[in-house]
Order: sequence, then C-alpha cells, then structure tokens
Amino acid sequence: MTLAEILTSLFPDGHAVSVADGLVSGDGPFRDGRLAVVGVDGNTPLGIEGAAWLSRHVLDVVREGGGTPILVAIDSDSQRMSRRDELLGLNEYLAHLAKCLLLADAGGHPTVGLVYGHTAAGAFIATALATRVLVGLPGAHPSVMDLPSVARVTKMPLDKLEAMAKDTPVFAPGLDNMVQTGAVQGVLDPAAPLGPQIAAVLDALPAADTRDAVGRERAGRPVAQEIAAQVIREARQHAGRA
Repeated sequence: MTLAEILTSLFPDGHAVSVADGLVSGDGPFRDGRLAVVGVDGNTPLGIEGAAWLSRHVLDVVREGGGTPILVAIDSDSQRMSRRDELLGLNEYLAHLAKCLLLADAGGHPTVGLVYGHTAAGAFIATALATRVLVGLPGAHPSVMDLPSVARVTKMPLDKLEAMAKDTPVFAPGLDNMVQTGAVQGVLDPAAPLGPQIAAVLDALPAADTRDAVGRERAGRPVAQEIAAQVIREARQHAGRA
C-alpha cells in the first residue's frame, strides 16, 4: 500500500496529514478524538533535519495533551549517509527522536509503528522500533542491517550470510523474520479498513515491552532468555565485587 492508500483507509472522512520532503505529519479523526501521524515516506533517508522535525511534531502532540495516540508510518531508507550528518551528531538526533517517542508513550500517548515499505538501520530503530508496538503491511521490508552491509562489516561471504539467514530469524532481514522474532507484532490486512485494525492494536497494547517473550513463543529468539539470564548473573556478580 502507498501512504495515500493507507491514509484513505485510516481516515475515510478525510484527514490533515501532509508530506513534505518525505516527512509525514498531521492527524485525522479517530474514534472520539484524533490520531496523530508522523513518519517517513518514499524511501527517504533520515538525516538530522528530518529527525529534529519529526521530534518536534511528536513533542507538539505531547504538549497538546489529551492522550492522542501516535501512529509512526515508515517507508524510509536508512539514516542519511553523509559526512556532514555524522559530524553534526546524527546519532544524537536519532536518539532524541527515539526518546521523544518513548516520552510520548510514557506520557499517555500510545505509540504504534506501521512499516509499509522499506526501512533500515538507524532510521528504523529511531522511528518504528521506538514505538510500544510495531505492525506491518504485506510487502514491507524492514531490516536493522541488510546482508550486503553485514558482509562488509563482518568480512563474511555474502552467500554464507544468506544461508545463515534462512535458519536464523533474529539475524535475518525481512517482515516475516521480524514477525517471528517478535519485533513486529503482526501483519495487517490491506483489504480491510485500517482504522478498526489500528484501534484493535491500541486496545491490545501490552503494559510493558513483550517482544522478547513473543519472539520466544514464535521460536524466533530461542536463546534470548538464556542470554538475558546470563547478563543478569554477570551484573549481580559485578555488583557483589564492587
């Protein structure tokens, strides 16, 4: 689905969501109030200006109060790969955006991520993955790092990484793998109105982050609990020696 199709399905009576330079903001009627929408469209890379711009719109929702939920709709490239952005502290801008979304959610503005296209790396982590629950639409392709990039970083052959990805969901990109690991809660039905589906997601929001437990249940994170227990043991041992 395109963003225009998503917005029409979400807000059949019209909306005030606009897109400027690939950045999405606005709201539309939802239940007895409004649903705020922010995000990235058109496979746009997310740079410092975009991260600051989205952060401001999230904080505007928080300042207005009223418990307005926030939908983060994402079809992005990765973070903008430029020397300028890196020198100006792109990592801090992305972290600020993620913290704004976490602040909004903690302050009574439930956050839901919706991946409908491509997204990767820091742009993915600072937007859709910073929401309390993330859902997707068929055809979306999220990844924390694509396999060619993993190959460059690890110096491992790409064909070996592709073979590993077939059996290791937590390591592999793609919507199906993200669902199996629990990062994506579920996939929406594009043939049905999206408004009621997002409402159902909001009604079922967990009180805490349950992605690790969901990933274990779906056999996508088979050793997550063991690793978490080991980290806790080592932390306690370190605290005991301090």
